Amino acid sequence: MTRVLVDTNILVSAILNSHGVPTQAYKKAIESPYQTLICEQTLEELRRVFNRKFPQKIPLLERFIATMLPAVEIVPVPTESYIDETEIRDTDDRPILRAAIKARVNILVTGDKDFLESSITNPQIMTAAQFVILSNESEEIRNE
Repeated sequence: MTRVLVDTNILVSAILNSHGVPTQAYKKAIESPYQTLICEQTLEELRRVFNRKFPQKIPLLERFIATMLPAVEIVPVPTESYIDETEIRDTDDRPILRAAIKARVNILVTGDKDFLESSITNPQIMTAAQFVILSNESEEIRNE
């Protein structure tokens, strides 16, 4: 089973636009052969972002969370740092990498340039579009 951690920005986009690529990526991530993980910080960030930027959409957020929780594993953010995390410029993003490493995530799906422009290779960091392409290719291979 491939373990996939979905970052906050992907979830925000998926919640606000049910037809976009981030939604496709999230839907792929919660299907077999993937195991979807969300770190505790992501749930907190989702609520902060919606309270600050989209207060009128909070009911939509809460419905999404209610349907998401049974499909994902929530992982804690470790307090100990990892040497690789210095590759992430934004120190606020480093706990997400810590959670991914501790949870032995294979893929981190994000739109965050701090992750995407880093030289981190484990976990593999990809955009929503890259993940959709990968999952479609994997599905085609499984169906052959």
